[in-house]
Amino acid sequence: MLWSLFKIILFVVLVAALAFGAGMLIETDAALRVAFGGWEFTLKPLQAVIVGALLLVAVWLFIKLLGLLLAVIKFISGDETAISRYFNRNRERRGFKALADGMMALASGDGREAIAKATKAQRLLNRPELTNLLTAQAAELAGDRRKATETYKALLQDDRTRFVGVRGLMKQKLADGDKDTALQLAKKAFALKPAHEDTQDVLLRLQAEHADWAGARRTLSAKLKHGSLTRDVHKRRDAVLALSEAKDVLDDGKSIEAREAAIEANRLSPDLIPAAVMAARGYVENGKPRYANRVLKKAWAARPHPDLAAAFAAIEPDETPTQRLARFTKFVAGTEGDSETRMLLTELHIAAEDFPAARKALGDLPETEPTARSLTLMAAVERGSGSDDAVVRGWLARALTAPRGPQWICDNCGTVHAEWGPVCSNCSAFDTLAWKEAPAGDLALTNNAAGMLPLIVGALEHHEEEIEEVEPVEVITDEPGPEVRPDVPPEEVDEVETTDTPEDEVKSA
Repeated sequence: MLWSLFKIILFVVLVAALAFGAGMLIETDAALRVAFGGWEFTLKPLQAVIVGALLLVAVWLFIKLLGLLLAVIKFISGDETAISRYFNRNRERRGFKALADGMMALASGDGREAIAKATKAQRLLNRPELTNLLTAQAAELAGDRRKATETYKALLQDDRTRFVGVRGLMKQKLADGDKDTALQLAKKAFALKPAHEDTQDVLLRLQAEHADWAGARRTLSAKLKHGSLTRDVHKRRDAVLALSEAKDVLDDGKSIEAREAAIEANRLSPDLIPAAVMAARGYVENGKPRYANRVLKKAWAARPHPDLAAAFAAIEPDETPTQRLARFTKFVAGTEGDSETRMLLTELHIAAEDFPAARKALGDLPETEPTARSLTLMAAVERGSGSDDAVVRGWLARALTAPRGPQWICDNCGTVHAEWGPVCSNCSAFDTLAWKEAPAGDLALTNNAAGMLPLIVGALEHHEEEIEEVEPVEVITDEPGPEVRPDVPPEEVDEVETTDTPEDEVKSA
């Protein structure tokens, strides 16, 4: 408020001063005589002041007009002037408007309109690093692959847009199924921007598909270094890659390197079942069964699995069923309540022909968790206990359509795999296979599920001469039999319907 009052007072003072000065000039008798050529002018003081102000304005206007004339001359000659800057700003404004319209058209799915706007923006802006990317994406949206490829190649010429061009070409090759070229482009994109997470993921997946385990481990380390992967996940996936590398070494026949790689994989992730199995086999081949026992027991405590039990049985292949039962009893200590442990002990008791103990070990598992394996075990127990053939056939009939139990299933696409692998065979996702229940109605088999009772087969073959064979019993009944599902192999049905002695039935299963 004080400032407003001050401005009012200042204005009044200035007006009063001007009025006072004008009054003094009017009262002054002096005159200004100006002679020019044959003309003479007599000006009073006030008139002289007015004429002087007009002359100043005229000089100022003359200088401005002269500057405008020089600017026009420079503009015509091509030099940068205020006029050229005005037209440039106007062109930029229209160019950025076309670019924005193109982006809106691209977002709305109108590829042709986006290409037209991108072409207009390029003509007005001459900024290929901005317009080429819009053109490439619009061309892909419109289905013009040739134009998109040309635009991505044009982006390679500029250091600022080279990564975008390489990545665009990489995605095109992936869409075309040319994974070899896509892998090379992914490596170039990774070299340009090692911290780019999507490029890291694509490169890691392609390296895993091409079994480039050493390269994949380097990429995985880069993901950890740049913060796109947590340390615990890195440790698990590095173990998966080390295990895959060990498998490749084993295929090449380099047993020493395979053992070392498998042991390294197990060290990185002790709960990785395939790594524990391969490491244990490496220890056994190296004459260190105690280390194999330790590795398998630790993995079993983390997650009981048939492969672990089979590897543990292979440590002492020539032992009798009673000796194997005693050794496994210590092995499974602490996991007696797990369903896998219960079925394992049931198999061992059946091999030792202790059917009451086998029934006790199996418990109510066929009712609470009815799987093909638990129901087949129950059929073997009933046969060994002397039950009627109808009872045994009933359990076997239920086993035909029962769920298969836990299997290797891809968390990404749900595909069931017969055995573990680092990459899903269906969706090519890396490290997504987990040991869990299959979806309802999926009867895909794992190696162990297909084999049924995997541990006692070797024992039965060892004691084959001691087993009394019984003629197969033909199934004849008026009651309708179980529905035969089209996805169950005929040979599996034949095997289940053959009712030999418990031991022979186990072998055929």
